[in-house]
Amino acid sequence: MSSPNPLLSSSAPFRGILYMLIGSALLTANDTVLKWLSGSYPVGQLMCLRGVFVYIPIAFFVWRAGGLDALRISNVKGQALRAGLVVCGTFLFVTGLFYLPIADAIAISFAGPLFVTALAPWLLGEQVGWRRWAAVFVGFMGVLVIIRPTGDAVQWAALFPICASFTGALRDILTRRLAFQDTAAATLTLTTSAVVLAGLSSVLFSDWQPVKTTDIGLFALGGVLIGTAHYVLIETFRYAEAALVTPFKYSSIIWAAGLGYIVWGDLPDRWTMLGVAILVMSGLYILRRETELHRLRSMVNQNE
Repeated sequence: MSSPNPLLSSSAPFRGILYMLIGSALLTANDTVLKWLSGSYPVGQLMCLRGVFVYIPIAFFVWRAGGLDALRISNVKGQALRAGLVVCGTFLFVTGLFYLPIADAIAISFAGPLFVTALAPWLLGEQVGWRRWAAVFVGFMGVLVIIRPTGDAVQWAALFPICASFTGALRDILTRRLAFQDTAAATLTLTTSAVVLAGLSSVLFSDWQPVKTTDIGLFALGGVLIGTAHYVLIETFRYAEAALVTPFKYSSIIWAAGLGYIVWGDLPDRWTMLGVAILVMSGLYILRRETELHRLRSMVNQNE
């Protein structure tokens, strides 16, 4: 009997979902830190200086993985492509923020899970049934209820966050493939280096600002948060299918609401609560569906 393709199954779906939830929470915490810094520094400088501090968690993860051997790259082309997608997606989304209201840009960027679900059957060979399609669509509707984008979002500038979410979907699918070839530490190190270099190159065409002493700690905190988040998210795709775990990125809206209340005292209104309820129900349905499918796969494997 031939061995199963690891890309076609979730070896530990619940762990994958848990990692996605943790990673999304850490990313949102990082966004909170950046909110304090974005008014004082250009985007390229933020990317570069924050990226430098990402090497702190990288050093820890490399040590845990057994040393420098964990940085060995097996798929150089794939890793280079992933790093390029991360850099490209970051610049596209930030450019979209320049032209669009932030609520509109974020709402459009959450089309990413739909792209992953649409591409996974062809690029990963994953089976995505109509029920999971429906659950992802309902989750996306919940995000729209939470953010309530204006009609002005339908304009040419919307192409920037749409393209950013598409590159993000390609990144997640590629991460799923690379997870079985290279360590998460190696993937994170190469991607971080690409982001730092891309941010550093912006010094040629943007006005970098002197870094305030009080902001160094915030840059360090942001680096540790984003580095840990991406490590966890890379590990996510080692345990579960991309089409399964990607919809749980919607949970970042919940984390954002909580941090918004803690830091700025913003209370979610009734529309936000309705959207969160739709979002949670969508995620729970996907989890229930995966439980049934996982049980059926186990029964088939035992019979074989």
